[in-house]
Amino acid sequence: MRAVVVGAGAAGLLCAGMLAHSGVEVRVIERNEKAGKKLYITGKGRCNLTNDCDVRTWLDATVCGAKFLYSAAYSFPPSATKEFFSDLGLRLKTERGGRVFPASDKSSDVIKALTGYCGSGGVDFLFGRRVDGLVAKDGKAVGVRCGDDIYRADAVVVATGGVTYPSTGSTGDGYAFANSVGVNVVAPKPTLVPLKARGIDGLAGLALKNVVFSIIIEGKERASAFGEMNFTKSGVGGPIVLQCSSFTAGSRGTSGEYPPGTQGAIDFKPALDEATLDARLVRELAACPTAAIDAVAARLLPRTIVKRVLASSGVDARSRAADVSKEQRKKLVAVLKHWTFPLTGAEGAEQAVVTSGGVDVSELDPRTMRCKKVEGLYFVGETIDVDSLTGGFNLQNAWATAAAAARAIVKSASNVRP
Repeated sequence: MRAVVVGAGAAGLLCAGMLAHSGVEVRVIERNEKAGKKLYITGKGRCNLTNDCDVRTWLDATVCGAKFLYSAAYSFPPSATKEFFSDLGLRLKTERGGRVFPASDKSSDVIKALTGYCGSGGVDFLFGRRVDGLVAKDGKAVGVRCGDDIYRADAVVVATGGVTYPSTGSTGDGYAFANSVGVNVVAPKPTLVPLKARGIDGLAGLALKNVVFSIIIEGKERASAFGEMNFTKSGVGGPIVLQCSSFTAGSRGTSGEYPPGTQGAIDFKPALDEATLDARLVRELAACPTAAIDAVAARLLPRTIVKRVLASSGVDARSRAADVSKEQRKKLVAVLKHWTFPLTGAEGAEQAVVTSGGVDVSELDPRTMRCKKVEGLYFVGETIDVDSLTGGFNLQNAWATAAAAARAIVKSASNVRP
């Protein structure tokens, strides 16, 4: 049996290696000059390759497609990923939040492990060639076309990724392949992405810890997360902003814009309710009655943002602490618990971690990743409309869907023992 895998990223490499080690003749076609180009920059070059958690925790961290992933997830859980890479000789370590990395902190070692695995199985790599389209006959995928060349196969696996980091070759080719054979594609949008904002001039570079960031759309809180965030030249970023961006991807238009009136909100003191925070502010003001209010507020906030918060609460930064009225103090407390600014949309695919959208999961068999409309055609990894939060979960999606496809193809081969 012959299989063609389009794309030498995370999902493509694992699938190709599993197929080859099961006796399938495999050719991988990759438009780049080497394998794992996007994998190389994952996790800032460290490659958070999975999360050391149970399947339920992983599925709970999946924003879109958790029900579809159920079968694949239990067939190839995070523990299987750890075992797989450990068996390849890659030493692993687990950090805060269950994040699993190579012990070397080098994504290149993950790529070496995967390409070595493929090589030992006899996978044939064809680099520097872009697949122009699928070749199908009588409702069955029979190969792919690269220019004037046709590479025939009994099974075709599309592992071309999404639209994030397009410089790595992820430009949505898999979606075009799907559309060409009548398979529906959910409009792709960048997610786990920094957000654009107004009213944050001069705050670029400011980082906040132990705060709650929320997104308010049409007067309703749509997403909220606790942790770290930062201000950028054009808006906000950091872990909790990226997480909230994922939960609100469906609210953004095709150009990444939020509905008018969308706001970002920060609770600077989430551990304190308003009454407790007010009591603390009373003590701070009483301790320094002749000090300017901005100096007192700097005990509660980073100095960079003090004047912005005071202005939002209507308190003159030059006012003496002793002159701050009860009404002003209450307003300041309210702003400390809920400081808002306009959010206009999301940054582009170049800055996003993963793609929301892709091949409609209703078009695929969740146990095998096989396309229901076209026999012998499989979609894996980020090409599918499945996305999760940060923490190694999106790569775990790739491994699990790739493994499911590989098992199914091997099982379908009459000359290969399942």
